[in-house]
Order: sequence, then structure tokens, then C-alpha cells
Amino acid sequence: MSSAESLILIESMINKAKNQFSEDGHLYQLWGWVVFICSLGQYIGMRFLKIQSSYYVWLLTILAVIYMVFYLSRNKKQRKVVTYTDEVLGATWIAFSIVLLLTGFILAQVLGAKFYTVLNPIYLSIYGIPTFISGVVLKFRPLKTGAVICWGLAVLSTFIPVAEHLLLIAVAMLFAWILPGYLLKQRYNNQSVN
Repeated sequence: MSSAESLILIESMINKAKNQFSEDGHLYQLWGWVVFICSLGQYIGMRFLKIQSSYYVWLLTILAVIYMVFYLSRNKKQRKVVTYTDEVLGATWIAFSIVLLLTGFILAQVLGAKFYTVLNPIYLSIYGIPTFISGVVLKFRPLKTGAVICWGLAVLSTFIPVAEHLLLIAVAMLFAWILPGYLLKQRYNNQSVN
């Protein structure tokens, strides 16, 4: 193999790795819809149906976690190449999940029953972090915009009644994860065709 042929082979391998854009937006859509449904479900249950335990709707996230574990393990078996981007995004979202759980736990311990008054504004702030990092790593403006919207809604949440915070979570999911998820799917499909 000549040096020119070697360079062409290397270039084609690099392009193949670039074109194997693994982010198809599926998990953004999954978690966006799950959190959207849970936040609206809890809001409707509390506000209109007067269900005291409407927060049980969040148990739906357990099913989403189970689905995600199977989805990721199946995809891991099918993938030929794991890119640095995949590793960075995976670590970012794992750290996000841990911080989300720790925040809820710590706030409940420190503030007791009043933790819910600050939980959603803080969660909105935290939602923006992995969304922004993902947008930067993937070079995908809708995720960065979604992160900024999360942060803006976090600020807005300090000016509205606590009971309305769940509506802001739903809006955040729409702009941070659901719409970008569909746009990522479209980008993925376009790259797969080319």
C-alpha cells in the first residue's frame, strides 16, 4: 500500500468515525417526555384533581431507567467504535444523575418538609449543565439554547408561586430535551443517508 493509499484509508476511517454520529436524540426524547409527563401529571393531580400523593407519578422514572439500561446495553453491543465524545457525554450524564439524586437527598435532610420550595429551581439550574455541555460537545445549538432556557426558568421560578414550578419543569423539558431530541434524530437520519 502506497503512502497516498494509506492516507486515503486513514482519512476514510476518520470520516467513518465522524459519520458514525451515535447521538440520535432517543434518550433526550425519552427523558424529556418522561419528565414532561411526570411534572404535568403531578401539577394536574395537585392543582385540579386535589390528589395529595400526585407525586407518585414520578415512579414512572423507574420504568424509564430500566428501559434506558436495556437500551444502552443493546446499543453497546451493536456499536463498533466508542468515540471520545461518547465517553464525555456518558460521564456528563452519569454525573448529572448523581448530582440530581444527591441534591434531592441533601435538601430533604437540611430543609425537611420545606425542601420542595427550592427543589425545582435548583433542579432547573442543574438540568442546564449537562444539556449545555452536550450542546458544546455535539456542536448542537438547540441543546445550548435549551440549557439557557433552563437557567432562565430557574431564575423565573424564584418570582412565581411554588405550585407553578412544575409547569416550568415541563417547559424546560420541551425546550431542553424534547425538541433538541427530535432535531438530533433528524440530524442523525440525515447523516445516515449521506
